[in-house]
Amino acid sequence: QVQLVESGGGLVQPGGSLRLSCAASRSIFSRYFTGWYRRAPGKQREMVARFSGSGTNYADSVKGRFTISRDNAKNTVYLQMNSLKPEDTAVYYCNAEPLFGGMSYWGQGTQVTVSS
Repeated sequence: QVQLVESGGGLVQPGGSLRLSCAASRSIFSRYFTGWYRRAPGKQREMVARFSGSGTNYADSVKGRFTISRDNAKNTVYLQMNSLKPEDTAVYYCNAEPLFGGMSYWGQGTQVTVSS
């Protein structure tokens, strides 16, 4: 089993930046694809950024503004979010998906609010 704990959310003004962190309870990068998803009020959860077999994938709405990265030694995945917009307001979730199928794991979510 894997526990994922997100941190780094908060209130930021439009144009500002935040960095989200997702700490895993154990080493997972060799067995799991990891990524970030979000759910805005009244909307379905959507993929924001993730590591995949072909590299990294980003939602069109965040390309050029968000960057996903990871620190293998710390078992941590990051999401650097720049040039934030009000429409980025959502609960952001960390996800770990097994490379070869099976149960995915989710963090508890962290709220990001972009507002002046």
